[in-house]
Amino acid sequence: MVSHSGLLTVMERAVRKAGSKLRRDFGEVEHLQVSRKGPADFVSLADKRCEETLVEELQRARPDWGFLLEEGGMIEGDPTKPRWIIDPLDGTTNFLHGIPHFAISIAVEEPLYGGRKEITTGLVYQPITDESYWAEKNRGAWRHDQRLRVSARRDMGECLIATGIPFMGHGDFAQWTRIFGAVAPSVAGIRRFGAASLDLAHVASGRYDGFWESGLQPWDVAAGILMVREAGGFVTDFRGGDQPIERREIIAGNDAIHSKLHKLLAGALR
Repeated sequence: MVSHSGLLTVMERAVRKAGSKLRRDFGEVEHLQVSRKGPADFVSLADKRCEETLVEELQRARPDWGFLLEEGGMIEGDPTKPRWIIDPLDGTTNFLHGIPHFAISIAVEEPLYGGRKEITTGLVYQPITDESYWAEKNRGAWRHDQRLRVSARRDMGECLIATGIPFMGHGDFAQWTRIFGAVAPSVAGIRRFGAASLDLAHVASGRYDGFWESGLQPWDVAAGILMVREAGGFVTDFRGGDQPIERREIIAGNDAIHSKLHKLLAGALR
């Protein structure tokens, strides 16, 4: 049985406490009152409660760390210490429609010399299936105590690729359509399940062979990017550079599939 670091134990405890509340609220989803946050972008009471639970638990363990939160924005901490990057409910629309595919995502971002930053720990927890995906820098990626590796497939014609699709008020429809037109004829299938953190966890575990999406926020992908890399995969922006979070665009897969996806996207975006 693989041993957790103390930090990961703190994170696991927090997501399990918040996750049990999400499960309860999901069971009563038809009774939830929701408030509108933006076009087609709803925030449930469950989302807010979950974030409050996570902040409370993590602040108790690391009181001087800051937060970057989907709902609560930024909470300043000691700038010389790490900060938490949290999506309390990735897949909010699925949750509100009673679709059991959503997750809690937590990443730890450490400050480096010269103002740079690095994600060093990530955890994605699926409350419905009770699956806990985690990664620590240089310690690999895991589902519970099972080591994860990206898919070994090399032939695009055998690959299942995940993505996100633009929707009302979000995303570039014309760009996505060009990319889809380039990728779809080359692969065995494309899936859109509506939770990027889980898409990346599934790339890390070899369930998906690759992933692309644009317009994502740091809390959507920070934990998942580390997971794919620690599972032996490659993650870049659409230009092939090392700024998927900053540029808000991401390609992920094993070395061969990432390279082929990158070429297809580059051709579509020319």
